[in-house]
Amino acid sequence: MNNQYLFPHSLPPAQHGKVAVLCGGRSAEREISLKSGAAVLTALLKSGVNAQPFDPAEQDLHKLLEDGFQRAFIALHGRFGEDGTMQGALELMNIPYTGSGVLASALAMDKWRSKLVWQAARLPIPAYEMLDAASDLAAIVKRLGLPLFIKPANEGSSVGISKVKEASELQAAYAEAAKHDKLVIAEAFISGGEYTVAILGEQALPVIKIEPANEFYDYEAKYLRNDTRYLCPSGLSQENEAEMQRLALQSFALIGGAGWGRVDFLTDETGQPFLLEINTVPGMTDHSLVPMAARQAGMSFEQLVLTILDLTHVG
Repeated sequence: MNNQYLFPHSLPPAQHGKVAVLCGGRSAEREISLKSGAAVLTALLKSGVNAQPFDPAEQDLHKLLEDGFQRAFIALHGRFGEDGTMQGALELMNIPYTGSGVLASALAMDKWRSKLVWQAARLPIPAYEMLDAASDLAAIVKRLGLPLFIKPANEGSSVGISKVKEASELQAAYAEAAKHDKLVIAEAFISGGEYTVAILGEQALPVIKIEPANEFYDYEAKYLRNDTRYLCPSGLSQENEAEMQRLALQSFALIGGAGWGRVDFLTDETGQPFLLEINTVPGMTDHSLVPMAARQAGMSFEQLVLTILDLTHVG
């Protein structure tokens, strides 16, 4: 194991009690959530934890109490799982759960309001503007330039995102994003690299550089393609890697993040990092980035899953 990273020893499996692996759900990311949940469940069972899958789209939440679950490992991505709603329900039922609490989960899901928090702390973010049906799109292009990204404020896994290269594409891109959320963001294009930093407890794991083979790191590149390149080590200098890790921890702390998460960045031509978004329930599939960073730090998938469970949020 890399000596830079110190991970706590896991509790004995029996001390975790009966664990519900929450996966599936009703969001646009249901299929990926099912894959994440299956991987987490396998790791917990392999480690001797009494764990069972639980799909909130197929069972009422009160079954968690009726069936005697004592903890929840949240592997729900997107709305109704990653946005604070499930966290609030679990707190009402007094069931400890993995990851961030209600406020941090809601803030991280809302790309606009998380940007406002970071702006207030003077952290670097791409230039952006909020759009609605009455927005002067020509003026947006003049201010932000082309290409730019149009995205719904409250979605994950690049759902509803378009890269706009010509002004004539803006209206259709806005309409696509507006299908997913009433809040739509136009964001300036940052032309350097894409990076991500996983957070586990109080530590930022090794930085991963993402090199998608298509236009940008969209849903297909994340989950379906096999030609997206992930570089870990990232190729950054030690100084630049440390600065990105510092920014990741600072931005995560500012929204109240806890347990684990992943912070995504873009860099410009000079290497300056810009905060893009935070995922409070990152993917745990065979394409996922947190397990990749953990491996680079010397941690197996089973150790990672148990550590996340150890960091359970208690309300």
